[in-house]
Amino acid sequence: MATASQLDLLKSAYEDLKAKFADATADSDNDGVLDKKDKCPNTPSGTEVDLSGCFADSDKDGVANSLDKCPASPEGSAVNDEGCPAIKDTDKDGVADKDDLCPASKQGETVNKFGCTPTENINLKGVTFATGSATLTSSSLPILNRAAKILIDNPAIKVEIAGHTDNKGLAAVNKRLSQRRANTVMKYLIKKGVKANRLSAKGYGESQPIASNKTESGRATNRRVEMKIK
Repeated sequence: MATASQLDLLKSAYEDLKAKFADATADSDNDGVLDKKDKCPNTPSGTEVDLSGCFADSDKDGVANSLDKCPASPEGSAVNDEGCPAIKDTDKDGVADKDDLCPASKQGETVNKFGCTPTENINLKGVTFATGSATLTSSSLPILNRAAKILIDNPAIKVEIAGHTDNKGLAAVNKRLSQRRANTVMKYLIKKGVKANRLSAKGYGESQPIASNKTESGRATNRRVEMKIK
């Protein structure tokens, strides 16, 4: 018959084994990965984890599977907070740079599908012409191609193509030139697939400057083509 001392020893040994077993099988966050192997021991209950006990991320894009709306992103590709391909949006207005015709909108402004405020004329910056003519420069074409695509993608929108000049020369001549330039842009957009009944063209000449005509840079700014959403 075991003595009291022996019973105490057996009890102590049992408690020691019990503690070691508990340590060996502990899973504090109930994620199925034992604490001794769990590199993320505080994941919320029910969260899908990988073999290390951390958020599962099947496509290795840094977004947990539970939050990833694009779970098959190519490895190494840039993604947003939802795990989908990141879209460059410099002015943070919700319109991707590639579709944004007003790429410097102020933070918090409400914008339309062009990335512009509802009352804002869309300045087709970079659309230029040979001096004194309505012949488009080659550098203008990518800008107009982008404008055409956006218009095609938004078939309910109608716009006026507005031509503007600086104040050099006779006002009447400038107005005629601005009309010819607006017509040229409209015809190009139609050629690229925009329906003609969605477009109109009007030349304003030198009557609506947006910069000073006293400097060359100001005059260059005033020589412009805009789209006015109707």
